[in-house]
Amino acid sequence: MSEQRQKLNRQTMGITEGLPLEATGTDIEGLRRDIQRLMDIEAIKQLKHRYFRCIDTANLEELAELFHDDVKVHFIGGTYEWKVDGKADYMGNIGKSFHNRSVGHHNGHQPEIQILSENEATGIWYLADHMWQLDYNSLTTGTAIYWDRYVKENGRWLIIDTRYERLYEINETLPAEPRLSSHYLGAHGTPAEQ
Repeated sequence: MSEQRQKLNRQTMGITEGLPLEATGTDIEGLRRDIQRLMDIEAIKQLKHRYFRCIDTANLEELAELFHDDVKVHFIGGTYEWKVDGKADYMGNIGKSFHNRSVGHHNGHQPEIQILSENEATGIWYLADHMWQLDYNSLTTGTAIYWDRYVKENGRWLIIDTRYERLYEINETLPAEPRLSSHYLGAHGTPAEQ
């Protein structure tokens, strides 16, 4: 798969310059717009942080609230490529990975948020993760670059397009199942499919 990889830069990811992050006026309305842009950037950061929390806790109810009905998802890993269209398709598939025989650890860092308009934005995130599949004694670890598109509907930012491509991925077979002293998904994850 690595021979066919695209170069990951703003152009290939379709990320354009957003509205400037500078005060645009001295009147109250101009200042309100500037403050709103900063609040929108913060809201998008919180949206993506909720995404990572909901993934690792298999909180599918809250996770579903973060996506637009027409979301498009395209993830490229070292050993997989996953594409889904629509929130129903995404939600129907994601629980199969985050179940009671898995452990997830996903952190998104270094957000680059571009506000394009009052209702559109993009974001680039750096992912670091670990994923254990206990039934197979396997561990996947690595990093990826996410790039997202967001829309604001009814005062809430939603993910309408999310993609990532791995920078590196290491897949290991462990000699034995890890001895977990705490396993949240063991108690709260959906039953693993056999």
